[in-house]
Amino acid sequence: MKIHIIILLFLATTAIAQTEKTTVSVRGNCDMCKARIEKAAISTKGVKYAVWQADTEKLTLIYNAKKTAVSEVSANIAAVGHEANGIAVLDSVYAALPMCCQYVSGNPHKKADESNEALK
Repeated sequence: MKIHIIILLFLATTAIAQTEKTTVSVRGNCDMCKARIEKAAISTKGVKYAVWQADTEKLTLIYNAKKTAVSEVSANIAAVGHEANGIAVLDSVYAALPMCCQYVSGNPHKKADESNEALK
């Protein structure tokens, strides 16, 4: 019994040590965006928790640093139409978003081809 408790404590401590918290800058502006952004973040392997704050356009992320990287989360968010940490959205994906999810002043996203090439 004592050995089992020690093993469980070791596993719990290891899991906590690998967990990190960070903030991701995301462009979005409505409740539909919130659901889309959170779902894209949580679908990334290793992400335990993600909450997007519309007023600050920041995503609070708790993830396992051994299983994922913030750039993977940002890429998944960009794939659903929202720029994240400088990873731009393809124009075709942005154009498919509902009008309420697009900025009134026009497409806030850089040309995806140009900015994503710079990341390579």
